[in-house]
Amino acid sequence: MYRLRGVLLPDGSAEEILVDRGVIVDGPLPGAETVADGGWIVPGLVDAHCHIGLGSAGPVDLDEADAQARTDRDAGALLIRDCGSPVDTSPLQAREDLPEIIRAARHIARPKRYIPGLAAELDDPALLPDVVAEQAAAGDGWVKLVGDWIDRSAGDLAPLWPDDVLVDAISAAHAAGARVTAHVFGTDALPGLIRAGIDCIEHGTGLTEDLIAEMAARGTALVPTLINVDTFPGIAESAARYPTYAAHMRSLHAGARSVVARAYEAGVPVYAGTDAGGGITHGRIADEIAALHAAGIPAADALGAASWRAREWLRRPGLHVGGRADLVVYRSDPRADPGTVREPALVMLRGRIVNAA
Repeated sequence: MYRLRGVLLPDGSAEEILVDRGVIVDGPLPGAETVADGGWIVPGLVDAHCHIGLGSAGPVDLDEADAQARTDRDAGALLIRDCGSPVDTSPLQAREDLPEIIRAARHIARPKRYIPGLAAELDDPALLPDVVAEQAAAGDGWVKLVGDWIDRSAGDLAPLWPDDVLVDAISAAHAAGARVTAHVFGTDALPGLIRAGIDCIEHGTGLTEDLIAEMAARGTALVPTLINVDTFPGIAESAARYPTYAAHMRSLHAGARSVVARAYEAGVPVYAGTDAGGGITHGRIADEIAALHAAGIPAADALGAASWRAREWLRRPGLHVGGRADLVVYRSDPRADPGTVREPALVMLRGRIVNAA
């Protein structure tokens, strides 16, 4: 049994939280141990674009996936939307000491149009609706498409799917009770995806004013993964034999933060995701919050994009009586200084203290 006192965000009110057997309860709670007395209490952080089970060399075993999840947990990310993984990490979902993982099963791509060995690959794009339905059944309410990737015959980014197939595929996911998101760097793939009713765009560096307006009108979410976008110059450097593609990636990187600011100002729901796995190390949700703030999102909203607003979007409750005690405590107000998020004073998962400074 635990007692925590502090300023509860996002409301900003002074509160006492009592925890018994993993759940927030009404008081009194005699014998509760006070583990936080002062500070700022935040609903557990959310990494809305993460790859548990993926490493820099490809798929990893469950022991390494376990270590990835623990790294994210200790940084305060207690809810993870796993945005496509070649590994079945469902055994980790039963672990009480690991963050909740919302799995999107495998990426869906075309042959030679994504990182080898990661995606379910379709020779015939007309099969996309059927494969989307399969991946919806294999995941936890999300399906991940690869919307664009380099087409080596063209030497630049290009869409993978015809627009009419996307309409049928996204309809199939929605009929199965799943939402759909897509990896998209450039502009050309975006109109078809957005107009087909996709629920979320990952990266979105090619968004234009009209597409931003359409996303805002539809309520389509954006997870910009800015710390991953910062790898674009390195990608361009390694792609010298495709000069058009390399120049394109540099241009997308240069405009990325402006895209995020304009999307936020237009009312597009923006959420924090690190794209950990592969080239991005785990445990960097604080860096993504800081990047969103640096792009022009107010600090409180950047934090909300990785906490209470993201939880609502993913249909997971925040902190309330009867709800699970998943929370992070900070010594100073993270709305005033996003850098505070890098140093949690206490991380509590399912009512258990998993990290205390």
